Amino acid sequence: MSTAPAADTPLLAAIDIGSNSFRLEIGQLDRGRYRRTLYLKRVVRLGADLDENSRLRESGIQKGLDCLREFATHLSDMPGQRLRAVATQTLREAANRDDFLTRAKAVLGHPIEVISGREEARLIYAGVSTLQPSDQPRLVIDIGGRSTELILGQGRRPLQVESFPVGSVGLSMRYFPDGRLTAEAFRAAQIAAGAEFEEALGTFAPPLWREALGSSGTAGAVSDILEATRMTDGRITPQALTRLIAQCIRAQSVDRLDFAGMKEDRRAVLPGGLAILYTLATHFAIDELLPAKGALRQGVIIDLHERLGATRRAVPKDMRDATVAALQKRFVVDVPQAHRVRDVALGLYDAVTHNDDPQARRELGWACALHEIGMSVSHHDHHRHSAYLLSHIDAAGFSQSQQRRLADLALSQRGGLRKIEALLRDPDTAWMVLCLRLAVIRCHARLALEGPEWVLVRRSDDAASLGWRPARQAPNPRTLHLLQEEAQAWARLGVIRLELPH
Repeated sequence: MSTAPAADTPLLAAIDIGSNSFRLEIGQLDRGRYRRTLYLKRVVRLGADLDENSRLRESGIQKGLDCLREFATHLSDMPGQRLRAVATQTLREAANRDDFLTRAKAVLGHPIEVISGREEARLIYAGVSTLQPSDQPRLVIDIGGRSTELILGQGRRPLQVESFPVGSVGLSMRYFPDGRLTAEAFRAAQIAAGAEFEEALGTFAPPLWREALGSSGTAGAVSDILEATRMTDGRITPQALTRLIAQCIRAQSVDRLDFAGMKEDRRAVLPGGLAILYTLATHFAIDELLPAKGALRQGVIIDLHERLGATRRAVPKDMRDATVAALQKRFVVDVPQAHRVRDVALGLYDAVTHNDDPQARRELGWACALHEIGMSVSHHDHHRHSAYLLSHIDAAGFSQSQQRRLADLALSQRGGLRKIEALLRDPDTAWMVLCLRLAVIRCHARLALEGPEWVLVRRSDDAASLGWRPARQAPNPRTLHLLQEEAQAWARLGVIRLELPH
């Protein structure tokens, strides 16, 4: 731990909205070393409040909001750009997640990002590799409430990441629903977990790593029990897991479990966690699993630190820029055309925006860079294919929430505006859409730009005028036709009135 942080290393905050627990951590990075200032953990068990239709019950939503309301009291002096809140498997699954996210934003005063399983795995590894550095190839395992992440990495670099929809809360609810602990229930739970992990046997095979680490709650809880009961020094081994499972079966009920070192909030989900750990140990030939320093919340802070550092550069660049470039290559994007659209759209946006959030400008730039990736599927309705791909593809560094925003922008690039009517209710987004659509029209010939410079002026919150410089040099008739159709499309919707020169 760094004891004298430099003045230019601000405090950063991360909120991890997990399926079992919500966590708040405030910390900072100073010369590559991590220093924690505050850590709060509250057991919410949000994952246990998903009903049979994958909808969060109101009782679970209220527990989550109450927890976030408490967290907010510790964040009143934290600037928004220094806080990142992420949600994992339960909100990935929840059919009514948007309802929860809207209400949570109002309580917290900050948006919550739903991240994909692979992005969760990447951030977990960032936390582990920073707090527990090593040059050895390693397997990192994180068993959460409703998902388990496996990461193969070396140094600071994750080589393979994967997420599986099986966790301690979900497995405990399904196979030990009434708290009864039987050998048959453990066998069934292990088979179910093994069916999920089987496809990864080659990807994370023992020859590919030298040490195995267990991150976060389940591994830490079992390690504490093993150390307190003196079965091991905290190392998790197949033999020790077998003994713990046997003792659970002898106890017959969760209520009768009385392990030294076991925290009360782990009692109900311990059987599912043990079943997953034993399955992983046997399937992947893990002789010993060591408890790891570092977890998702620290990874979020480390990633946020790198993002803020990127914004201080003349040309901001972080992992998301590398991801965008990789996606352009993968989907054979016409990069010169993407650059033309981006430059025009950002130039127009800078002229009319009242939004001082640099993140919004970067999102518009990314949307321009990827607006045509759907052409790899079909030129017909390529904007719809682009939107689908951006919604569903694994994109390192981006949350699912941010990918959905980019997808909405890509969908908006052409065609009628009714399909994005809900998106346009946000005024800042409406101006982004207008600038993107005008840029696509400006660059429709797919050639180096010639002719007059376009000038967009914001007349009011819902009106803009487009002109050109020099004024006497109008665009060609084909471009004027497209602009007249664009002005009519906005007039029909009534969100922004676009005025053209007579």
